Amino acid sequence: MVRAAQRNPSANSVSDRIAGKSLTLAALLVAALILWVVVDVLWQGAGRLSWEFVTTAPSDVGRAGGIAPMLVATMLILAVCLAAATPMAIATAIWLAEFAAAGRALRLSLDVLAGMPSIVFGLFGYVFFVHMLGLGFSILAGGLTLACMVLPVVTRACEESLRALPDGYRLGCAALGVSRAATLWRLQLPAAMPGLAVGIVLGIGRALAETAALLYTSGYVDRMPTSFSDSGRALSIHIFDMSMNVPGGDRGAYGTALVLLVMLIGINAVVFAISTWWSETRLEQA
Repeated sequence: MVRAAQRNPSANSVSDRIAGKSLTLAALLVAALILWVVVDVLWQGAGRLSWEFVTTAPSDVGRAGGIAPMLVATMLILAVCLAAATPMAIATAIWLAEFAAAGRALRLSLDVLAGMPSIVFGLFGYVFFVHMLGLGFSILAGGLTLACMVLPVVTRACEESLRALPDGYRLGCAALGVSRAATLWRLQLPAAMPGLAVGIVLGIGRALAETAALLYTSGYVDRMPTSFSDSGRALSIHIFDMSMNVPGGDRGAYGTALVLLVMLIGINAVVFAISTWWSETRLEQA
């Protein structure tokens, strides 16, 4: 095979060009699909977007008014989710990457959980958080259920980020007599922070887009929540309800989708900015 390629170098050149153009075409198709979705949401939802839309409660079954209760409920659910999932995910990732000689069973379990349908998590959250723990249909139950969903995704992304660091980091610090904990805190975590941020962003994206699990746990009501024990309708559930159950609710659904999109982009930008600042600060101190 190698001799044939050496005898006919032009064949290699043609194959390389075909492969390069195929990869470029695939990338362009993905970019076009993303652009199509974004442009469609902007085109359909921009006319609905206003200050009153994001600061007032809905009226006329959502055809009029705004989405303030759903926006607050979504932020509270996301806060509970990240507060519960992020520390546990990073700690598990550190253990798998640095201290677990054989963590195949745990990694397999995380991969299975990452691919599990969200409706299964919803049923689990309904049985465990809503009934067994007595949390009822509440923001706390919804956030903890989402934490179970995003935990495997964030953990695996953080673990891969830590494993990608050069072994020279660990060996150099060990040669200098630096403790393993100090190496991890002052060098490895700051260096891996961009990858950790990617994992957190993936978790945020899945949490914000979730609908089925929240129907079983956080509830469906569209009133303003006043505590974590209150029921609350997330933006994703509001989009589903407006588009499927409310005649003439498509404009409201598109407007809510646009707010959700802007919210996701803004949160991602904040996460990456904080991770970059923390990484640079810690590395300079090290």
